[in-house]
Amino acid sequence: MTSPLEIAAVILAVLYLLLAVKVNILCWVAAFFSTLLFLFLFWDAKLYMESALQLYYLAMAIYGWRQWRGRDNRDETTALVISRWTPAQHLGALGLIALLTVASGYALSTFSDAQRPFVDSLTTWGGVVATFMVAKKILENWLYWLVIDSLSVALYLDRELYVTAMLFVVYLVIIAFGWSAWLKTYRSSTAGA
Repeated sequence: MTSPLEIAAVILAVLYLLLAVKVNILCWVAAFFSTLLFLFLFWDAKLYMESALQLYYLAMAIYGWRQWRGRDNRDETTALVISRWTPAQHLGALGLIALLTVASGYALSTFSDAQRPFVDSLTTWGGVVATFMVAKKILENWLYWLVIDSLSVALYLDRELYVTAMLFVVYLVIIAFGWSAWLKTYRSSTAGA
């Protein structure tokens, strides 16, 4: 059964993503409070990696806020601009995700009552990398989220977190807009450089 806590977390999570699409720094405030609520929801659903991921998201909400504001918090010239990773950086990120997924999936399947430990691990470690990419304004974060969120829909349906699964379906739609908006901004900034 859907709880008011889950509904509030979902509303804040949608707000986060919509603000991120617009490259609005307030996305990190919405992310912080949504994450706090999801931490408890995922623990209750025995998705321990997803629950642990929320601790990382809390820290990244603060980190992202600081990164997007710029180093001295006053001079906008030090604020980050949208950039891209090289193929080698993507290969390293994907290798790291795969390694950590296998290690934590094995540990959870062996030593806990975790549900869907390998999928839970994959979405978690993918989320760690993709969130770092958002905080650094890496354009391809949207492609990582497309894969992660697609897997998350199935995971949340399996755990009967129906409103959260619906959130991730909405995320899949918003991802297309996010990619398009960030790509346009990236192209504009590189054309002017």
